[in-house]
Amino acid sequence: MSWRACPPPRANAAEKTRRCGPGSRAQRRGRLRAGGRSIPRRRLLATAARAGSAVVRATARRGHPRGPSPGRARDRGAMAAAGLRPEAGSPQWAPAEREPAGAAAGPGDGEDAPVRPLCKPRGICSRAYFLVLMVLVHLYLGNVLALLLFVHYSDGDDGGHPAPPRRAPGPQPAPTPAPLARLEGIKVGHEQKVQLVADRDHFIRTLSLKPLLFEVPGFLRDEECRLIIHLAQMKGLQRSQILPTEEYEEALGTMQVSQLDLFRLLDQNRDGRLQLREVLAQTRLGNGRWMTPENIQEMYSAIKADPDGDGVLSLQEFSDMDLRDFHKYMRRHKAESSELVRNSHHTWLYQGEGAHQVMRAIRQRVLRLTRLPAEIVELSEPMQVVRYGEGGHYHAHVDSGPVYPETICSHTKLVANESVPFETSCRYMTVLFYLNNVTGGGETVFPVADNRTYDEMSLIQDDVDLRDTRRHCDKGNLRVRPQQGTAVFWYNYLPDGQGWVGDVDDYSLHGGCLVTRGTKWIANNWINVDPSRARQALFQQEMARLAREGGADSQPEWALDRAYRDARVEL
Repeated sequence: MSWRACPPPRANAAEKTRRCGPGSRAQRRGRLRAGGRSIPRRRLLATAARAGSAVVRATARRGHPRGPSPGRARDRGAMAAAGLRPEAGSPQWAPAEREPAGAAAGPGDGEDAPVRPLCKPRGICSRAYFLVLMVLVHLYLGNVLALLLFVHYSDGDDGGHPAPPRRAPGPQPAPTPAPLARLEGIKVGHEQKVQLVADRDHFIRTLSLKPLLFEVPGFLRDEECRLIIHLAQMKGLQRSQILPTEEYEEALGTMQVSQLDLFRLLDQNRDGRLQLREVLAQTRLGNGRWMTPENIQEMYSAIKADPDGDGVLSLQEFSDMDLRDFHKYMRRHKAESSELVRNSHHTWLYQGEGAHQVMRAIRQRVLRLTRLPAEIVELSEPMQVVRYGEGGHYHAHVDSGPVYPETICSHTKLVANESVPFETSCRYMTVLFYLNNVTGGGETVFPVADNRTYDEMSLIQDDVDLRDTRRHCDKGNLRVRPQQGTAVFWYNYLPDGQGWVGDVDDYSLHGGCLVTRGTKWIANNWINVDPSRARQALFQQEMARLAREGGADSQPEWALDRAYRDARVEL
């Protein structure tokens, strides 16, 4: 495209002056100012033409098939400013058509004319800049990846020195056991329906509120009762015993109790005199012989402890007595079975994994009845099966003893890591099953059930000892007659107000009345809970660890019971 700087010569003078005179638009276009110096337009065009020819020749020599590079594109811009244009279909560049001589001539031909710049300034997105940037990015990413791999596979070596061994994680603190469930008695005679098995309902009847005692008729089927008796006979029963004399003496020897302190312990009314009933009240730590007033007076006479024979010991008389003479008398005097605290035979039946399916089913039924956590019920004592022959009895007692600083629970002593002289059975609940109907006697008596108050000394008055189930069972407040399949259960501890075990419930005193005719079979499921919540939690944690490591044989002493899991009874 060409353009005329000024109108043709035949235009009028005024128009020519307006368009081509000093300060006109054409004059401004024809001048390029550079640092205050004007460059003639013709000289600029000639210079651009020579530069364009050199670029064209260089491009032709390279034979570039796709045209000039970005650098040559800038030269192309310069040639375009010089009036050059590319030929169609060819990478070569040719000069643009020249304007006719007449058209280029005019008054303003010799003056400076403005032109466009030959090239644009180099930008930051050039090829060289892009290549350098990519190299730097790849180096950075490579260093980061190498650092991550080093950290991942490094074994902690520092200068060839082995890293310190990692400390093994310590034992996790035992979780706090859940609160213990406790049924509400409401009132004596109250009944509540529960479903302990899938095919029938059971009714729980409240027998007393002190202790909290319930009865569940038909808890066991008749065939289940006979199976338990059969398994016990196959296992073999042994005579029931209380603390032997030798163990009792050894335990007393470990206690740092003076004879004066022992007197003060026995003197409950603090009158400075020991009456017969005060001595009788402490016979629970005896050697298995049931003490009567006649027995105590006979012993006083044998060891010459009561010179005046009134049956009462003063502090001086007690201090003069040698306790070793008392132990010698007890060892020398062999008691008859009727004189024992307990006259029965018993054995233990395993109820854990691998036991007979009926034994497992009964344990699950007890779990639903008591509503206690499964880990507490499963870690409790096995089932005890007891046989009372004719003349059998069990004097009144409590199933669980108080835990003092000198005692510890039998089931948690292995994890307690404590050394104490005495241990006691910490039984939160007792579930007792009657396995047969007794022909004569054999009731379970609760001598002080629902009394307004409890006083241990009031149990013995006027030569009547309410704890004596051979002679005074009929004087107890509550008696439960044995009926096959019936279960009775009660709580041996009072609540502590925080969902755990409190003090021993003294009203839970109970005993087995004398069997006057026939045989009595019962079974006991005791639910063991340590009054120390932390110790119980530690015990459960340790038992869980042993179960994981030892499997089904973690209690090999009960393997004999597992051998009977497929036993059948002729019904």
